[in-house]
Amino acid sequence: MMERQPLRVGITGGIGSGKTTVCRIFENLGAPVYDADYWAKWLISKDETVKSGIIALFGPNAYNKGVYDRAYIAGLVFNDQEKLTALNALVHPAVERHSLAWHAQQIGHPYTLKEAALMIESGSYRHLDRLIVVTAPVALRIRRVMERDGLPEAQVLARLAQQMPEAEKVALADFVIVNDGQQALIPQVWQIHHTLLLQCAQIT
Repeated sequence: MMERQPLRVGITGGIGSGKTTVCRIFENLGAPVYDADYWAKWLISKDETVKSGIIALFGPNAYNKGVYDRAYIAGLVFNDQEKLTALNALVHPAVERHSLAWHAQQIGHPYTLKEAALMIESGSYRHLDRLIVVTAPVALRIRRVMERDGLPEAQVLARLAQQMPEAEKVALADFVIVNDGQQALIPQVWQIHHTLLLQCAQIT
């Protein structure tokens, strides 16, 4: 008898919401976490098919002595939605394939978590069994990103403007975690973890 595949649970949130902190708590509870943003960077640097596609889109200057020139590409796509869409159409499916292969290796775990900033925007959330959205007040998110990345407020606001409004993400969520600095995170994560375990047990 084949072992059942774990549930695929997505976790997302706007910039500065604190989803990475939430994922560390889930990891401490034993949940494997796939960091989609990390693996996207890895695939861009290591996967020959992805690299060839990027060079076809942006030319040989996309890689400087074999190293992905992030600043160069950012300059090309920043004000060109068509080029950004083309880049995402190349990278997002590659990440989805990679995450599926990773997930298939997690037999024995009730569920896995896939962490991604643009999970809803890319449409990849549709391939998941459950969705967690991490929320926080906009002013707090702005302050967190300014402190974390050393960016001026105007640049943080520009990033926020490129992301889907938080309320639209919450409307699609199975679970919501509020990371406002007032409500404790661990009890919220524990409740979702416990609920997911019960749901997994019912499916088995």
